Amino acid sequence: METIDVIKDQIANNNILLYMKGSPKFPQCGFSSQAVQALMACGERFAFVNILEHPDIRAELPNYANWPTFPQLWINGELVGGCDIVVEMSQTGELAEMVSAAAAAAAEENN
Repeated sequence: METIDVIKDQIANNNILLYMKGSPKFPQCGFSSQAVQALMACGERFAFVNILEHPDIRAELPNYANWPTFPQLWINGELVGGCDIVVEMSQTGELAEMVSAAAAAAAEENN
């Protein structure tokens, strides 16, 4: 499977997906840590990809997403943004709304 196909598959099969450096329990950069904290505060499960373990995805995703940096939060197949946007949306409550709606949609799909 080509890297771009792997990325498309990950995005399509995870309603809430964070591409990050490290893992939610052990973020490997401050920006990933801030994004994870904002996402975890929403109280819903989310998928993640540690780009440090996947250099092919790390190289290809910025081209696919047209977004140069990490972390990248994807909700319902759409790029939400990086750390600054995620933190800002968390502060306004918009992130919690998007995340809970995506989690509800995922629950509907699985029933």
